[in-house]
Amino acid sequence: MTMEHFPIGQEMDVAYPNFEVSLTLLSATQLRFEIKEGPLARTETVDIQVVPLGNSIFAVSWQEKDGATVTNVQNYDRGLVHSFATLPSGEFIRMTGPISVTRPAQRVSDDRPQRNKALVIEAMTSLFQRHDVSAVEQHYAADYIQHNPSIPQGRDALQTLVAGLSQDVYYEPGLIVAEGDLVAIHGRIRGWADVPQVVVDLFRIEDGKLAEHWDVLQDEVPVTMALGGVAMFDSDEGLAQSLPTPKSKGRKP
Repeated sequence: MTMEHFPIGQEMDVAYPNFEVSLTLLSATQLRFEIKEGPLARTETVDIQVVPLGNSIFAVSWQEKDGATVTNVQNYDRGLVHSFATLPSGEFIRMTGPISVTRPAQRVSDDRPQRNKALVIEAMTSLFQRHDVSAVEQHYAADYIQHNPSIPQGRDALQTLVAGLSQDVYYEPGLIVAEGDLVAIHGRIRGWADVPQVVVDLFRIEDGKLAEHWDVLQDEVPVTMALGGVAMFDSDEGLAQSLPTPKSKGRKP
């Protein structure tokens, strides 16, 4: 995470328990806030210092004209601001409020898609190339939701499935697309059925773990038998993307 992901130009409302504040991120060094009601009501532009903390989280600090000092931890992954302020009276307050974006940033600052792509590729290759049971707890949410009717619900069921996989099961990742908290990956799996299958897996990511899964599978048809003469899956189809595929430590297909 670097400053290039700080959402300059974004306008947002933050609803704290006792009042609401509007924030405008004017630049990497200035912010405007507006408190419309209550004893703290005012509008002010302040000089800020921004420190990237990783995963779309930034520490933003400033001092106001009346001497109050504020540090915001702005978490754009979860849509929350944690605010820590010392008022001129010396009173120290802590507040947390959800973010409601009223005007988006001048440029896209969300790096979740790239991180989520990496998570999905690592999870799929860990389970279905290396057959690593420990990766289930590492990468999947405890209340994992499974939409495949042939697989029981929950993370424990997935661990049992991986532990019982034949050594013939081998997964090849291909094209992968992501937006927000959703990732879709096109791949081929051998050893799952009598013939290789081409599969599209769709995942929802929550708090850095795979929380929900949908999939569709189709038996692979050789090019020589396909009416269109184009392969259903090409093992090199993902190479055009910037995200590298992790090297397998397991058997070769």
